[in-house]
Amino acid sequence: MRRVYLYARFQRFWHWMQAIIILGLLFTGLEVHGLFLGIDYELACKLHNALAFGLLGFIFLAFFWYITTGDFRQYLTEGNLLEKIMMQVRYYMIGIFKNEPHPFKKNEISRLNPLQRITYLLLTLIGLPMQIIVGFVYYYFNELVAMGMPANWLGPIAWLHTLLAYLLIGFVVMHIYMTTTGHTLTSNIKAMVTGWEEVEE
Repeated sequence: MRRVYLYARFQRFWHWMQAIIILGLLFTGLEVHGLFLGIDYELACKLHNALAFGLLGFIFLAFFWYITTGDFRQYLTEGNLLEKIMMQVRYYMIGIFKNEPHPFKKNEISRLNPLQRITYLLLTLIGLPMQIIVGFVYYYFNELVAMGMPANWLGPIAWLHTLLAYLLIGFVVMHIYMTTTGHTLTSNIKAMVTGWEEVEE
């Protein structure tokens, strides 16, 4: 094993801010839906909208950072991406329980495996933007109807926003589980706090 610096300060800041905001959005969103009573409904609505604007701002900031530093190359894959994704899926479903070696080793140049790359790209480029857009359409629904949007779209928009929220909850649960699959139960979380991680030679 060798110790390498994998996560720069901004990457860790972006990760933890994203986590706080998404958990805040899920908490206030469930409160607005009445699934539990934690805080006042009106306060939950205001916090939910403020967090959505905050997430949108952080996404733009992250895009700027990844493009200007060239770190977006972490998400590029050479060769057959589907084949590499299936290798990673097989490892998580079978290999990890047999103590087989990880099919893709982390290093300073490549810290994400192919499954992580495609999942994070889909989340950042499609999932979160779609959820934010649908949320804003929901929030400004009356104004948009006054501008000509059909009023009967309210039901499908609310349904889609809720569906995306539950998919996001599924991602959060799976992401937390995956943090325990490092060489120790907490090694991946420690790396996202300190930036340093022990990786295979």
